[in-house]
Amino acid sequence: MIVYGLKACDTCRKALKALQAAGHPAQLRDVRAEPLDPETLTRFEAAFGAALLNTRSTTWRGLDEDTRKTPAIELLQEHPALMKRPVIEADGRLTLGWTKDVQATWIS
Repeated sequence: MIVYGLKACDTCRKALKALQAAGHPAQLRDVRAEPLDPETLTRFEAAFGAALLNTRSTTWRGLDEDTRKTPAIELLQEHPALMKRPVIEADGRLTLGWTKDVQATWIS
């Protein structure tokens, strides 16, 4: 199980801790330290669409209007912190965020 996010992200740390406590062999992949390749980003975009971009983030607010029009995959390659997190991948499944629904998917 891979938890894609940022090591400094509280939500990512909470998700990782809960998944490990539930017996999942979860590992955090810091997308800033290990940028995602275009193929992985394409899979994530296909699964989540526009929701993959965190448009409420400080990084997003710091972008000018022209930059915001850049395709999501290019934006995420340049600014990994723009990815909504965490993205959790295991057994061919992907989830986004750490909502109650996502928690119920992985922890039962």
